[in-house]
Amino acid sequence: MTAPHVTLGEVLLPESGAKQTDKIRERRIAVCGACLQKTDRRQKQPPVLIRSQSVEEVLPCRVMASASIPVYNSSNNPLENSSNHNASRESLKMEPLADCSLLPGEERIIDKDIIYICPFSGALKGKVFITNYRLYFKSADADPAVTLDVPLGAIGRVEKMGGASSRGENSYGLDITCKDMRNLRFALKQEGHSRRDIFDILFKYAFPLSHGLLLFAYLSQEKFEENGWSVYKPMEEFRRQGLPNDKWRVTFINANYELCDTYPTILVVPFKATEEDLRKVCTFRSRGRIPVLSWIHRENQAVICRCSQPLVGMSGKRNKDDERYLDLIREANGTAKLTIYDARPSVNAVANKATGGGYEGDDAYQNAELVFLDIHNIHVMRESLKKLKDIVYPNVEESHWLSSLESTHWLEHIKLVISGAIQVADKISGGNSVVVHCSDGWDRTAQLTSLAMLMLDSHYRTLRGFQVLLEKEWISFGHKFANRIGHGDKNHADQDRSPIFVQFIDCVWQMTKQFPTAFEFNERLLVTILDHLFSCRFGTFLYNCESARDTNELRSKTVSLWSLVNSDLSFYQNPFYTPESNRVLYPVASMRHLELWVTYYIRWNPRIRQQQQSPVEQRYIELLALRDEYLKKLEELQLSDSSPNSSHLSNSSTPNAASPTQHVTHLHTPF
Repeated sequence: MTAPHVTLGEVLLPESGAKQTDKIRERRIAVCGACLQKTDRRQKQPPVLIRSQSVEEVLPCRVMASASIPVYNSSNNPLENSSNHNASRESLKMEPLADCSLLPGEERIIDKDIIYICPFSGALKGKVFITNYRLYFKSADADPAVTLDVPLGAIGRVEKMGGASSRGENSYGLDITCKDMRNLRFALKQEGHSRRDIFDILFKYAFPLSHGLLLFAYLSQEKFEENGWSVYKPMEEFRRQGLPNDKWRVTFINANYELCDTYPTILVVPFKATEEDLRKVCTFRSRGRIPVLSWIHRENQAVICRCSQPLVGMSGKRNKDDERYLDLIREANGTAKLTIYDARPSVNAVANKATGGGYEGDDAYQNAELVFLDIHNIHVMRESLKKLKDIVYPNVEESHWLSSLESTHWLEHIKLVISGAIQVADKISGGNSVVVHCSDGWDRTAQLTSLAMLMLDSHYRTLRGFQVLLEKEWISFGHKFANRIGHGDKNHADQDRSPIFVQFIDCVWQMTKQFPTAFEFNERLLVTILDHLFSCRFGTFLYNCESARDTNELRSKTVSLWSLVNSDLSFYQNPFYTPESNRVLYPVASMRHLELWVTYYIRWNPRIRQQQQSPVEQRYIELLALRDEYLKKLEELQLSDSSPNSSHLSNSSTPNAASPTQHVTHLHTPF
């Protein structure tokens, strides 16, 4: 007997042949629960377009065959907690969720009637669904429906609001602080401890590491055509740069992370430096992070090296091996004076001597010049972003917007980072080698080296090249993603938290605005990277360093973000991109030329109209598609002309028929 058709909800499917971004040919259909139950879950499904509650555009998602029965079978994973088996059985009793497709490996945990205190629309009754990956809310009485889709990894703090004796409407519930520039507030009925179950479950699954659970990246069963873990291969990247050569060699001294546990296994060092030299220098650099090569200029052989601060201390200690090692870097391309860029303000560098650190003094490093770049530390950046959030969410401070923005100092910090990178790039272009460091060499150092490399090397401005840059300078060289983001950790007040990587991506966005044709990727890629920096859906940004990733078998047990990106490259491509191999980019690091990234920082506010695709960009894409279509027709005509039976076709053509050449000529309209 055929199961009766039951409508679960409405989704948007593209018409046959329509692209995911084609909003004109959408058609609204009803989804039948009985039909979904019978669908083969292994079958590939067409893309679904789901309307976002906050961004006024259609966002892509993937249809799962069944949203009510989890695809992932937790019994196959011996590491999974037994409580998830109960959650799986409970999920069968929950009402189906039609307009939010579950990811492979995602399980429904609980759903509950709740009131969402929307800062833009007021109190909205609806239902909240919590899985092991996300919090999803849909309003019941608003038209159009208001929805929230929040990865649990983006939640930084969960607090109880009010108590059993609280007075006032909607004063009892939950306050949720997110890492992606928004806060959520939910109200519940006060009787019978109604929030206890949802608070406990949310707290448990938003902070799995604090409860002995796995991050969702280890539970995900997603499959992609591309293997993102193969994007970055160190030896291939060094060979692309022309290394090794007679001045620089590859060393495997850190193959087992014995020299430095936060460095990668493959390093490039001066040819004349022995393994014993490296071990001696290691003892004089903070965390053992010795100066190693990041990038070399093909023509003038000037290099960017990165490291941590020297352990000078209050007594002004010296290390002859370290001094000689920096001289070897200088001699490699005959630089008269090696420039050492210390990212810190000079007062901070002096203060670090009290804790055993310090900087390279003129008396010890006579063939080097030291330049301080005045970029503040992680604590200053954290407070700056907090102030920015205060003026953009939930309401934008309209009356004193410019002064309020200035008081956050966020754009001022962006300016200093970009300005420092420009100095590095300019010095390299002039043929002088540089060494870059901050305190430990994994925050400001990564910002400066990667931005300078982006300015100098057009390869890093391509889609795949940018992925290599992030993998190399940020991930492999030990930016402390786990500490700075706090993946799965309930300790929201941890002083190690800081938006250093967010700040770097903001700097990249500023460059794309100033050079709109120089980058193969678009803004959508940058937003996707930041969203999954927090989401814990992929393994790419998990843990602090390569040694920790190897210990936790990250590459064999999780999926890379680049698997998602490289499976649909056209979605992240800039239509205005014009390849230029040897062009060095020098952005203007002036407050007059920097702007707030509204489409990231204020994207949750529906009153701020989202920046839709510009008419020029849309028309350009249409013309490119038209060109491809005509070129294809031209190729077909040329093939038919070359065939033996084509002679009668050419004789029968009319004088008025447009030739292929005429078709192509129409495309040479100036844009």
